Amino acid sequence: MFYYRIENHVVCSRIELASFDKISEQEAEQANHLIYVSNRTGNGKHKYRINHRGYLADAAEGLWCLDRNQLNALADSMEPVPEWLADKADAGNLTGICADIEQIEKILSLKTDSEKKTVHILAMGDVGGTLLIGMALMGGDCVKEIGIYDFNENLCHRWEHEINQISFPWDYERMPKVKVLKQEELFQCDVFVFCASKSIPPVGSEVQDVRMAQLEANSAIISQYGKMARDAGFKGLFAVVSDPVDPLCQRVWAASNRNENGIFDGRGLRPEQIQGYGLGVMNSRAAYYAKQDKRFSRFLTEGRAYGPHGQRLVIADSVDNYNHELSMELTKKTVEANLEVRALGYKPYIAPAISSAAISILLTIRGQWHYSSNYLGGIFMGAKNRSTAYGVELEHLALPDALLERLQAVVDDLNQSVR
Repeated sequence: MFYYRIENHVVCSRIELASFDKISEQEAEQANHLIYVSNRTGNGKHKYRINHRGYLADAAEGLWCLDRNQLNALADSMEPVPEWLADKADAGNLTGICADIEQIEKILSLKTDSEKKTVHILAMGDVGGTLLIGMALMGGDCVKEIGIYDFNENLCHRWEHEINQISFPWDYERMPKVKVLKQEELFQCDVFVFCASKSIPPVGSEVQDVRMAQLEANSAIISQYGKMARDAGFKGLFAVVSDPVDPLCQRVWAASNRNENGIFDGRGLRPEQIQGYGLGVMNSRAAYYAKQDKRFSRFLTEGRAYGPHGQRLVIADSVDNYNHELSMELTKKTVEANLEVRALGYKPYIAPAISSAAISILLTIRGQWHYSSNYLGGIFMGAKNRSTAYGVELEHLALPDALLERLQAVVDDLNQSVR
C-alpha cells in the first residue's frame, strides 16, 4: 500500500501514483479520514463513501454494494491490507475514488460545506408546483433560496407571489425565498431539480405503464439540460423527478458526457452527481398498504424498497424474515397504486411530488438516509442511501437468497436495457 498527501488530504492506493508526495504508513494511520484510490474495473461512481472493508477488494461496482454477505466474502478473499485501514473502512472513515489522475485532483478540490443550499426547479406544472410547496414549507433549515423556471413566465410569477406570501407569524425568515429565474441562471445552484414532462397519458387511457410511455419525449428534453449542465460546468446535484425516473437518469448522464461530435468523453456530470427521485413514494405506498393489512405489517419496521420506480420495483416485506409470496403481493399493490388514483379520474402526482421529491431531496441535502436511485456499475438502481461529505453511502444488509435473486434479475434487466 502506498500513502500520499495531496493538499490537505491523506491518500492511500494499492498502486503507485506518480507526482504526489509520499508519506509514511504511520503518518497515514494517524489521519481521521483517508482517500482510498480504487483500481477497480468497469463502470461506477467516481466518488463514494466506503462503509465496509470489502470495498478494498477493488471489485467492479455491482449488487454486492447492497449485500453484506457478498461484502464479507470480498473482504475474506481480497489481498491483505493493514488492519487499521480495514477498521477505518468499516467505520466509514474512507472515501473511495475511482478516476484518472486529473479527475482525482478535481474531485479532491471540490468543497463541501454545511451552509444552506440553493435549489432550482425546472418546470412548474403539477409536480413542480407541489414539490415547491413541500420544499418551501419543510426546507427552511437547509435551503436558503428556491429558484423556479418555466417557459410560461406568468406561471412562475404566480408561484413566486403565492409562496412568498406564505409565512409563519413573527418568523418571517423561516421559509426559503422563492425567485423567478432566467434560463441562463438554471445551473447557478447547488441542486437542480428536473420536473419537465411531456406526453403524459390522459386519465382514462388504456396505457398500463404510464411512466415508460413518457420515456422518449422526456429523454429529448432531459438530454438538452444535460448538455447545458456540461456547458455550465455544473458541480451540484442533478435531481431527476420526471418519469420514467431511472432511464432518464441514464439519458442525462450519457448526454452530458458527449462532446459536440456526439463522442463520449467523460467530461460532463459525474455519475454520482445524478440521483433519481421516484422510489420514495413507492416505499410510502407500500407502507400505506402495510398499515391496512396486518399480513404486511412487518414492512413498517423490517421492510425495504429497491430498484426502479415502476414495473421492475422490488418490495421486501422484511429483510430479516423475508416472505417471498407476501413481498410479491405487496410489490404488485405498490406498483399499481397509481392506477387506482387514475381510475378515480385524477392524475396521481401529489404523493410522488412530496414523498419522492420534496421529502427525499431535503433528506439528501441534510445528509440523512432516504430512498433514491444512484449509479451502480453502469445502471441507476434505487436503494436506501445518504449523501455525505465523504460521498454517497449505500446501505448494505445481509440479503436473503430469494430477495437477492429478485434484485439480480432487476440488475440484469437494467443492464440489458442500457446496451
